[in-house]
Amino acid sequence: MIPTDFSPPCWRSAIARIRPAKEGDVQAIADVYVETWRSTYAGILPDKVLIEMSPERQMVMWARAIRHADGPAEEKILVLEDDQAKVIGVGSAGFNRDRTSTYDGEVYTLYVHPDHQNQGHGEHLLAGLFDLMVAQGYNAAVIWVLSLNPSRFFYEVMGGKRVGEREEKLWGAILSENAYGWEDLEAALDSGRPRLG
Repeated sequence: MIPTDFSPPCWRSAIARIRPAKEGDVQAIADVYVETWRSTYAGILPDKVLIEMSPERQMVMWARAIRHADGPAEEKILVLEDDQAKVIGVGSAGFNRDRTSTYDGEVYTLYVHPDHQNQGHGEHLLAGLFDLMVAQGYNAAVIWVLSLNPSRFFYEVMGGKRVGEREEKLWGAILSENAYGWEDLEAALDSGRPRLG
């Protein structure tokens, strides 16, 4: 279980605040998720997929994930708030769903609302997820990103190494994905990329 006061001292000086998600955040999380997908994947995914993406459906999915986030092996979800306490980002992480991988942890999601991108918030949120995974006992982590996602280079800047690729059938299309991995989460945090605050 994530303590409700999960907020290392260095985060207190950051412009944005990172904290565990709660059920009252689901509308804001759904909005961040849908707006980020529509902004990032316009022209990459079929328009129909993006148009039909439903904030209401996302709210149900995120509410269920937040309710089940208390178990030690469950997905952990963090939100990023601006200085007005508005949720502008969401990230989640946990065990690596690929049991054959040498990376024991996995970042499942990392989204910052398009209006707040390129301001360092993604880096802080990624560092928060790394810090959380270290606290949960994970040593290494991987994230899967669509190959055509222009944000994939962010993970390289954050020290992630390209460690895999695969093809997934999503929304009736075969899409290529790249994996970026960090072999030592504590060393990554110590290096300052990603940085906590």
